[in-house]
Amino acid sequence: MRPSGRQPTDMRAVKIERNVAMKAEGSCLVSFGNTKVLVTASVETSVPGWLRGKGQGWVTAEYGMLPRATGSRTRREATAGKQSGRTQEIQRLIGRSLRAVVDLQALGEVQVTLDCDVLEADGGTRTASITGAYVALADAIAWMEVRKLTKGVVLKDSVAAVSCGIYRGTPLLDLDYLEDVEAETDANFVITGSGKFVEIQGTAEGAPFDRSELEALMTLAEKGIGELSVLQKQALSA
Repeated sequence: MRPSGRQPTDMRAVKIERNVAMKAEGSCLVSFGNTKVLVTASVETSVPGWLRGKGQGWVTAEYGMLPRATGSRTRREATAGKQSGRTQEIQRLIGRSLRAVVDLQALGEVQVTLDCDVLEADGGTRTASITGAYVALADAIAWMEVRKLTKGVVLKDSVAAVSCGIYRGTPLLDLDYLEDVEAETDANFVITGSGKFVEIQGTAEGAPFDRSELEALMTLAEKGIGELSVLQKQALSA
């Protein structure tokens, strides 16, 4: 039995609440169980210098954790004067995941920045961030379309992410913190709504895993992404 009482193939309760930040072009509060992430999308009428004059836009992300998102207070990275390697890795992952489903030419010469702020951390903060960031991005693009700022269909697909792992010898879907810290294998999957893989991150924390275990995790991930894609569509149609 999992610490949460879930079955191996069960996701945590997932909730996506849109339009939670009044001044942002797109926003949502996404919850994977006790993990909660506030995502805001900001449309800026400028692009990085290396993209100026090329007729295309850019989608990027920033990620951070509030000091008491965890069990004990974590020092703000701003006071330390630099971001941790983990923070940089996660925000680059979020940006890559979103750009995989965006037509940057159709976006036009604007930049959309997704800010992902972790309010509560209980495992899967990067996967919740990606899943919520897609919804916030979709709303920001809809805001642009109303104002005729785009040059065509910007979103080519949806994208979501989920964690999987092997815990006490059993493949599990959507690890929470208690499972994550004990998992023999920990993996994150970023998959589009049409079932194409954007990124797979897998690590053996203890004994190496074999191909059959990887395939079991992939099967679980595809199930989880299917459920998340439905929830994203429901949230955006509400």
